[in-house]
Order: sequence, then structure tokens, then C-alpha cells
Amino acid sequence: MTDATPVRNVSDTARWVAIYRAMETERPDAIFRDPFARRLGGERGEQIVRDLPRGRSLAWPMIVRTAVMDEIVMRCVREGARTVLNLAAGLDARPYRLDLPADVRWMHVDLPEMLDYFREQMASETPRCKLEFHSTDLRDAEARRALFGDATSTGPLLVVSEGLLIYLEAEDVAALARDLHDVAAARWWLFDLASPLLLERFTNHLDRDLAAGNAPFRFAPADGSAFFEPMGWHEREFRSTWGESLRLKRSAPAAPLLNLLSKLSPRRAAAIRRMSGIVLMENRN
Repeated sequence: MTDATPVRNVSDTARWVAIYRAMETERPDAIFRDPFARRLGGERGEQIVRDLPRGRSLAWPMIVRTAVMDEIVMRCVREGARTVLNLAAGLDARPYRLDLPADVRWMHVDLPEMLDYFREQMASETPRCKLEFHSTDLRDAEARRALFGDATSTGPLLVVSEGLLIYLEAEDVAALARDLHDVAAARWWLFDLASPLLLERFTNHLDRDLAAGNAPFRFAPADGSAFFEPMGWHEREFRSTWGESLRLKRSAPAAPLLNLLSKLSPRRAAAIRRMSGIVLMENRN
């Protein structure tokens, strides 16, 4: 390949993960279906999976994350969510593939280039709900707060930020959390969360490629979801990526050995369980 690194920027990670969704969709025993994923990932996504170290074997946590977030999104909708604010939405086709009520407002938010690409690829498809596209740079505080003010007008509001927080600095995550609480008045916030142990594991190989493409892993708070408590959030549910991988039968190749080791050491089991997960936060107010 001509590029110095498989991943050139954060937007490339959306194409990369789309190919993992396509891989799962094409299995006869798929745990979810995303018929648009192969098209959205494109040749660029295929190339990233080919060129990253252990590219195909890294699929399992992304597949687990997608499946679990699908479950939680649908549950929050059943519990009354009427607006979904999807931040850094990338190539997320949930409004096209999930069985959402037609009156749900889905706000698909991203930077202009990614938004244009997604809309072009999905131009011939019909969403299941009221889909809106918002070109917003979340680093721009004024634009971010205007977007959040708009979102809260049609609540109850569920915020989804899949695959976003890990690329941000802690102070940027804190500012986002405050605005989602104070300005958007969101009831729920769904995201994936890494731990320092996960970052340590990735530093040896994958993170070098991501950093070279201006997409290094950054946010992995030592206190986990407690990081968000001063901003008005509390953890309603933590779904361990590792635990869910065993439930869904989409675990790592070394799963049997790691599972045995975790049973022999309660401390190790706890560390593995909280190494990464899907978190549903709830507004304390």
C-alpha cells in the first residue's frame, strides 16, 4: 500500500469498524444484521483490516459492542426515548436497520466530509424513523451547545457516542459530559469505555498505527464511570465487553485460557471484566 499507516485519521476508523459489522452480518449465525456495512466500509475499510496487525482477529470487541448497543438503544426507546442524538455517528446505519418506531427523531451528527460520504452511500435507502443530519464540530463549544439545545426540544433524549470518547482528552470528555447534562438535559447517555489496562495492552502494537494516523487512544479513566459523577451522571448499567463476548459467543481466540485464569484469581477476573465495556449512564436529575 502507498500510505505510511493503515489508519490515516479518525474518520478511517469508521470504515474499519464497518467491515467488522459486515463480517458478522455475513455469518450464517449472525447476532445482528447490517446489510449496508460492506458498502459503507468500502475498499478503504477492507484495506485497513488487511493491513492492521491481527486486523481480522480484532473484530470480536467491535461486534460485541454493536450488538450490545443495539439492545440498549431499543430498550431505551421502549422506555420512552423519543430523540436519539448520535454523536460522531460515522457510518452507523441503525436508523435504517433497527426496528425503530417511525416517530423517533434520530439526529446523526458528524463532520462534513464523513456526513457527505454517508449520505451519498445511503441516498437510495429509506430510514425507519425521522432521520436528520447535522454537520457539527463537537470541539466548537458554541455549535455543540446549539445542537444540544435543539436536541432537548423533543425529548426524552438518549445520547449515543459509540467509539468516540477514547479518542478525546479527559478535559474534552468532561466538557461534553457537562453540556449533555446541563444543556441537552439528556436522560440517558450510552458509550463504550476503556480502562488504563486496555490502553496498556494496545500500546505495544495497534496504538502505534492509530497514533501515526492522528487517531491515538487517549481517554481511559482510572476511576471508570465514576469520572462522570461530578458532571451529574451515574452508572445505570455496565456491560463488560469480555462478559458479553462470552454470552454472545464472539470472544477472543484465547478466551478459554483467559476465562480459566480469571476463575483462579478474583482480582484478575474483576480487572478483565472492567477492562472495557458498554456503559449506560443516567442523568441524576
